[in-house]
Amino acid sequence: MTEELLAGLFGLLTGSFLNVCIYRLPLDLSVVRPRSYCPGCEQGIAWFDNIPLLSYLLLGGRCRNCKALIPLRYPLVEVFTGTLFAACVILWGPTLIAAKAALLCALVVGLIVADLESRILPDEMTLGGMAAGFAFAWLVPVRDGTAQAILSLAGLDAGRQTASLAEAALGAAVPAGILWSGGWLFEKLRHKEGLGFGDVKMLAMLGSFLGFRETLLALAVGSTVGSLVGLAYIAIARKGREYYLPFGTFLGIGALGVIFFGSAWMEWYEALV
Repeated sequence: MTEELLAGLFGLLTGSFLNVCIYRLPLDLSVVRPRSYCPGCEQGIAWFDNIPLLSYLLLGGRCRNCKALIPLRYPLVEVFTGTLFAACVILWGPTLIAAKAALLCALVVGLIVADLESRILPDEMTLGGMAAGFAFAWLVPVRDGTAQAILSLAGLDAGRQTASLAEAALGAAVPAGILWSGGWLFEKLRHKEGLGFGDVKMLAMLGSFLGFRETLLALAVGSTVGSLVGLAYIAIARKGREYYLPFGTFLGIGALGVIFFGSAWMEWYEALV
């Protein structure tokens, strides 16, 4: 239980940092300097007012100086990230697998909220995350097997780490290429942009962690959820032409589902066919 608690606390701290990234990266601001400040009065926030979750509760959700409301997003991101980190350790123990899953969860949470708030998926999270995914692929085998099968058919006998990197590369390149091709075709047929390139980079980042099959599954789940939400919004608001789908948000939802339930979903699907 100690490991899970520590993971949750570290997740709270990570969520606090994610809040800084979510606010600053879309504005091309440094996440290091200046130190945390209130966007309302621009006064620096003291360390004792910057303790994840606790400070929000003690301050009643308001800035100590100007009494401006602190967005509810801040504690929600912290609590959600802490919960996900604890869940990773519960499922996989204090292992590199759990660390890899926790890092991916943090990246996904940051991208989900950034896309919701600003419709921007920062390169620092997508491209930087993809680099981290490849680094972890060297340490923790990507659970897929598609690239290994292709290499075997080609008569190549790759080692464990090389095969894992191949799985990460296939997972990053092919689903992202499929998504980019779909966006390109939509633009050619409808003469307007239907997909931001940030979504493509986000999918490539997911592929570097998850591999080919689970990335396609995340894409399918995210597309389905996004389509249902989009149709519901159009039906209720009757503003179909004005609705811009934050696809990265729904792709992130699909990715979180795959991180924790991907193996069970794949087994269920294989049993059906």
